Amino acid sequence: MSAKISVIVPVYNSIDCLERCVHSVCAQTYENLEILLIDDGSTDGTDGLCDRLAAQDCRVRAYHKQNGGASSARNMGIRLAEGEYLGFVDSDDYIEPDMYGRMMEAASKSGASIVQIARDEVDEAGRRLPDVCTPPDGERFCGAEDFLRELLLHRGDCSFCTKLVRRGLFEAHRFPEGLLNEDFRLLVEMLRETDGILMLPGQCYHVVCRQNSTTRSRTQDSFSRVFLDIVDNADRVQVLVDREYPALHDCAVRFNLYQRLDYLLHVPISQMKGEFYRSVIRYLRGHVRDTAGNPYLSAKNRVYLLLFTAAPRTVRRVHAGKMAWRIRR
Repeated sequence: MSAKISVIVPVYNSIDCLERCVHSVCAQTYENLEILLIDDGSTDGTDGLCDRLAAQDCRVRAYHKQNGGASSARNMGIRLAEGEYLGFVDSDDYIEPDMYGRMMEAASKSGASIVQIARDEVDEAGRRLPDVCTPPDGERFCGAEDFLRELLLHRGDCSFCTKLVRRGLFEAHRFPEGLLNEDFRLLVEMLRETDGILMLPGQCYHVVCRQNSTTRSRTQDSFSRVFLDIVDNADRVQVLVDREYPALHDCAVRFNLYQRLDYLLHVPISQMKGEFYRSVIRYLRGHVRDTAGNPYLSAKNRVYLLLFTAAPRTVRRVHAGKMAWRIRR
């Protein structure tokens, strides 16, 4: 008997896209799977749609909970899952019919605890967007330290949606609730317990970029907490690297600097105050030598960081004006 895969789908107000998502999972060539729809307190009728989809296929089970965020929904799914392997699909997205079959075959042959397949991104009209991560040309195993290096250099894929994970890895781990950038944080923890990740070619997971998503829907003064959480995660991974992967020290410093640059490029000018903001600036001013000499920073990043170190508000105003001009064009 083939191993069962539990596919966990956190759902919140996804009335217009959930059916496509679930049908793409039900259409898998690998049939020994269960699909757990975790309705996270939807208010637009999605809860009823979950029940109807569950009635159409005996492998689909619908559960309902009070709203607590995607990580909370995923964690509930992990508790309820019966499979030997776990996969995750976001309700906005959809997958190719052979995705889990390919991943399960690779896991069975190799014994790998985590198998990853590549993704692409499309907009709501189905137009292909530039790749965030470059897919491998062929199957290859990436050791834990090498995979962490790729994450720190922003070349790796931290998403759990592109991965098939042996259930045992979740025995001591859960997604951090109330935070964003949660996949990165959990994956870094899990890498310590694996030899690495088996990476497969082909883009079988399709990310649909919606304009009303958590990190994209913004007004002039709105600010997603993801830009705070990426800085916090950078600090955490620096401690881990210096303790367990000292050869990656410069990569981790580069990651810390880059994440703070990302924060400063997005923080509204009205929110350039408070202890968190001041701590970001203190970090930059304490790492001028690293900014100037880190071999993994691009010249453009280095210039931006040095300018923000010297005159953060002025640079932010100039950058905001530049982006507004591009939008008007």
